[in-house]
Amino acid sequence: MILIRNGRVIDPSSALDETMDLVIDKGRIEAMGIYETSSAYDRVIDARGMIVAPGFVDIHVHFRDPGFTYKEDLVSGARAAARGGFTHVVCMANTNPIMDDPALLGLMRKRIEDLPIHVYFASAVSEGFRGKKLVDMAAMKKAGAVCFSDDGLPLQEEAFVREAMRQARDLDMVLSFHEEDPAYIKQAGIHHGRISRQMGLYGADREAELSMVRRDIALAKETKAAIHVQHISSKEAVMMIAQAQKEGIDVSAEASPHHFSLNETAVLKHGTLAKMNPPLREEEDRLAIIKGLQENVITIIATDHAPHAKEEKEREFVKAPSGIIGLETSLSLGITHLVKTGYLSISQLIDKMSCQPARRLQLKVPQIKIGC
Repeated sequence: MILIRNGRVIDPSSALDETMDLVIDKGRIEAMGIYETSSAYDRVIDARGMIVAPGFVDIHVHFRDPGFTYKEDLVSGARAAARGGFTHVVCMANTNPIMDDPALLGLMRKRIEDLPIHVYFASAVSEGFRGKKLVDMAAMKKAGAVCFSDDGLPLQEEAFVREAMRQARDLDMVLSFHEEDPAYIKQAGIHHGRISRQMGLYGADREAELSMVRRDIALAKETKAAIHVQHISSKEAVMMIAQAQKEGIDVSAEASPHHFSLNETAVLKHGTLAKMNPPLREEEDRLAIIKGLQENVITIIATDHAPHAKEEKEREFVKAPSGIIGLETSLSLGITHLVKTGYLSISQLIDKMSCQPARRLQLKVPQIKIGC
């Protein structure tokens, strides 16, 4: 048995915030209260001055497995997640092959059994990420998919998206959208503005995000589907989602740590390491995302953990891939930029990193209570 002593135990799901001890036996919480140390415990952890929290849930990660395991794989990704305090993650479907087949999903679910965390999988929306033919959504749900997403690519045909929403609605599943219209992008990974002009590039106009968020909110209103906007990056998109929520439309959004921590100027300092889709935008956008988190317009923090090989990121800017890692730094960035600045309490931060993402995808909410 393990005794964790004197920790500040915070569980947003039950509004628990108290200093107490936890007794853990065979991986489950056996007792909660105040206990004396004794030889009955195999290990005693003094958590004085520390916080004991539920495991974090990241509903947007790329473990690059199968097909791109020189960047990351299930084992290395799970270790990074555990290191950052994440006990549950959802892997996106842009693997090779694409996660659009129930048999492949079944094979991947067998491979996760010995990992140190719980790993779930998103199903593609379209076969082969081509945006033309829907996957067998019912079969993918039965095989264990927890949401549908073509993350990495936008779904451009309105009629296709409408039908996807109808089917996902009937299955009580969430559609998770990467909102970037390529018509407004000349060089991906950098915001169209002052910094891109300084670098001699056009970049990605904010309208790339806005046009698709606008469309998908309208379709969600029409179809009564549940939709989720990934890695929101612009102040206008935050305002759109706030208005949609006021109208009762079932739309949620996530903020990635890099979007509430950095702005477009990071590209000048960090080069391709600060290249991601959607890009880092202006300081006003960063502050609007923080305000959205503070006002619960944005209820979820998700990393979009997207590793690449070192030699890929060392290419010239326009040829390097977009993506940034985040699992090991998400908590510290949240504390630095949201809690210490007074925008969120530590309990609110934990809620957005644990309870809220689990609820959105109908996963079991991590809790601190006897039996968990």
